[in-house]
Amino acid sequence: MNTSSSHLMLLVLLLAVVAIFCTLIGAAAGKLARIEGATYAGALLRGALAFAGSATLSLALLTFLCAAL
Repeated sequence: MNTSSSHLMLLVLLLAVVAIFCTLIGAAAGKLARIEGATYAGALLRGALAFAGSATLSLALLTFLCAAL
């Protein structure tokens, strides 16, 4: 992998976008679970699972893209 400063800055920017995206997914899943009638603990658990799942998929895709380029 080329470690020039522009590539590193692009990687940091992509990681920040992934973090924001996953946080929004987790918050939306928790809010929808709470609207559906789940308890606070259940809604928090659903939000955490959605965050972890989206983070796993996003970082796997990012790893694949970095390896391909």
